[in-house]
Amino acid sequence: MYRKAMKDLVQWKKKSNRKPLIIRGARQVGKTWLMKKFGELHYSNTVYINCENNSRIKKLFSSGFDIESLIFGLRIESDSEITENKTLIILDEIQEAPQALTALKYFQENAPQYHIVSAGSLPGVSLHSGISFPVGKVDFLNLHPLNFIEFLTASGNDALVELIERKDFKLISTFKQKYIDWLKKYYFVGGMPEAVVDFLAQNNLSSVRTIQTNLLTAYEQDFFKHPSPFDILKIRMLWNSLPSQLARENRKFLYGLIRSGARAREYESTIEWLKDSGLIHKVFRITKPGIPLTAYQDMKSFKIFMPDVGLLAAHSRLDSKTILEGNSIFEEFKGALTEQYVLQQLMAMNSITPFYWSAEKSTGEIDFIFQLEDTVVPLEVKAAENLQSKSLRNFSRKYIHTQAFRTSLADYRKEDWVTNIPLYAINTLESWYACV
Repeated sequence: MYRKAMKDLVQWKKKSNRKPLIIRGARQVGKTWLMKKFGELHYSNTVYINCENNSRIKKLFSSGFDIESLIFGLRIESDSEITENKTLIILDEIQEAPQALTALKYFQENAPQYHIVSAGSLPGVSLHSGISFPVGKVDFLNLHPLNFIEFLTASGNDALVELIERKDFKLISTFKQKYIDWLKKYYFVGGMPEAVVDFLAQNNLSSVRTIQTNLLTAYEQDFFKHPSPFDILKIRMLWNSLPSQLARENRKFLYGLIRSGARAREYESTIEWLKDSGLIHKVFRITKPGIPLTAYQDMKSFKIFMPDVGLLAAHSRLDSKTILEGNSIFEEFKGALTEQYVLQQLMAMNSITPFYWSAEKSTGEIDFIFQLEDTVVPLEVKAAENLQSKSLRNFSRKYIHTQAFRTSLADYRKEDWVTNIPLYAINTLESWYACV
């Protein structure tokens, strides 16, 4: 299975100032597979250590941070040689041996010749008192579910991917229906690796839905790892409110949809726990499109999305037959699936941090707005082929002097002030200046 993040790992390996790497992401997004495949392809050998339920590893890292002793212990545990600059050391589920996280600092400072990648739940680590996080001593890589391009590649549609990469929109429009058919499948299957592999092997949507439901159940079981029983209840209530939050026309997060009378101060820590676990994405409103956008974010107004469009479909109990009924899936829940899809593609672009904008005293809203270098880019999301963009036009006239963007099922179209990019080619936004 092709993962774009493999290129990021290769770049990490080549860095002269390389630090131990922590891969962050929700459960079952493919962190373990990616680390092992990276070692297989780019190192002489790989030492894989799973810290979960491993008392020997916990004791090893608790005994001190002498690098020679740690390397010797890892050799014994893995029954494998460890060679400087040639062996990849993988510490999986590192939160289960929290002193191992502290040890990364000493590897960075005293033994950078050892290549170490790790993965685990950072909230799980933070719950251990007395553990020092190696601030500034580690690199990070965020891993998300497969984006649509990775999904097409996994399904053997290399030619369709190549057309998008070439930005050959004339030829892309010729094969528009093929893209739409695969996009409908992606809306239902999503990008969680197990669901993708099962769908491509069996082409059975019921089987995919079972996998997604089991994964959602596993996420809910993770809620019990939180130390406070009261917070567990709040996490579950918030989690169960997500489909109704996203089904609204205005998707600004409302605490009242969790329960009547709910207040921000009650759920702020709950939201942060879910965000740090990779189970939600929090997209803040900005008050104006100034640079940097972070200087204008409204901390009290935000939208919350799930990590994967397929999981949202499962959490919302979307019937599998929906994908067979024309293009209705794109407008399900008032376009909630489409906005979730677009957000998921944007999050997979490491260069983009999405926000949204809404007017103070009117209904005007821009679905996503982000910064590329010194340029602010507004993006309007349309669920079908409707190209009316009153809010986007007004916003652009007032604030933006470069091209605005819209994504929909319509073909690529460049006008004086706006460029429409098909939903299935939204990944070209990362190099948008090459398209306009």
